[in-house]
Amino acid sequence: MSKPVVAIVGKPNVGKSRFFNYVIGQRISIVEDIPGVTRDRVYADTSWRDREFSLIDTGGIEPESDDVIISQMRDQANIAINVADVIIFMTDVKQGVTSSDKDISIMLKKSKKPIILVCNKVDNIGEPPPEIYEFYNLGLGNPFPVSAANALGIGDVLDEIYNYLPPKEENENDKEIIKVAIIGKPNVGKSSLVNKILNENRAIVSNIAGTTRDAIDSEFENEYGKYIFIDTAGIRKKSKVNESIEKFSIMRTLLAIERADVCLVLIDAKEGVTDQDAKILGEAHEAGKGIIIVVNKWDDVNKETGTLEKYKKEVYDKLSYASYAPVQFISAKTGLRVNKLFEMINNVNSQNSLRISTSVINEVINEAIAVVQPPSDKGKRLKIYYGTQASTKPPTFVIFCNNKELFHFSYQRYLINCFRNNFGLEGTPIRLIIREKSKDE
Repeated sequence: MSKPVVAIVGKPNVGKSRFFNYVIGQRISIVEDIPGVTRDRVYADTSWRDREFSLIDTGGIEPESDDVIISQMRDQANIAINVADVIIFMTDVKQGVTSSDKDISIMLKKSKKPIILVCNKVDNIGEPPPEIYEFYNLGLGNPFPVSAANALGIGDVLDEIYNYLPPKEENENDKEIIKVAIIGKPNVGKSSLVNKILNENRAIVSNIAGTTRDAIDSEFENEYGKYIFIDTAGIRKKSKVNESIEKFSIMRTLLAIERADVCLVLIDAKEGVTDQDAKILGEAHEAGKGIIIVVNKWDDVNKETGTLEKYKKEVYDKLSYASYAPVQFISAKTGLRVNKLFEMINNVNSQNSLRISTSVINEVINEAIAVVQPPSDKGKRLKIYYGTQASTKPPTFVIFCNNKELFHFSYQRYLINCFRNNFGLEGTPIRLIIREKSKDE
């Protein structure tokens, strides 16, 4: 049984994201005093009085706007309303009841869902201001006065949510859920790929670079397993990052990488691998995540015999430090090879989680030493005593030796390649921790 869903809706800039962040207990939604900052639906799980539920923050609804982004924000809010068990209608007491509030209230009534009317920006404790009585005209019952900025009155709203939540049912044992972050430059097709996988317009898609500003979680299950796909804002070059909102989006992308098990690094097939692609993949590599390089828009490339292999070689030439990552060529628009990503995700996730026994590790180390002797310097030779695996995600090995300074990077890389040849470890970084130990120890 999935968690109940509570959606926060309302016109732009009434404090929905600030309320969302306070209830969740962390800054997930972007908060900025600019209307329309939150564009997509943002999900997070929370609980109140031992009841867990998913809270959705939505972009502001502008009922009459024909702007392409604003109209899609309206569509996203409608989707959130459709999936919600309870709806929080957020208004601004300082603005009073606007024509947009009236239009939104009519739309919400048609949903036949429980609606909690919240008047935000009531910043003083005590009797609510006289302006709040105007909101009774919306026909949605008693308005709840709150201050999301000062955390006033929020507990009363959460109690009301609790009263409307559907009866609690025993959860079934879920299979392992793989978290997959879709990362890349702006406008490489990240949201289009999510939409193709989900077969619905879960994230806003447009040809305007930088449309997705938040990291969006989407649950998905098929015959291959259970997944959470995290669609992220594209990371631009620092010289192009001027807005504070854009900086928050970059932070959100980096946090999405941290939360993920596997990262799909999308590359535009027509542009090829750029320096920015290398930097973005480097973030996932440094974070120790499973990585799949996904070349999107492959349907737009003119092909002849050997084009795919030649392109793959160029990818690895420019991303030599990530030659362990598999490459898949897809089209998010047509669905070309999109289904093949699931088996690759499963395999990379299992490789990133692989645990190897100490005895097998030392067999490989001894064989590697026999083939290529450890380096020496000024008559001193590196001696490797033994190794063991310290952790997974990524596979991390501790190697004990007589002198760390003699353990050159080139020999570490050789040892890592030996591990890959013997254990596979496709799609995952490998970390070595070098420790000094005397022979007697």
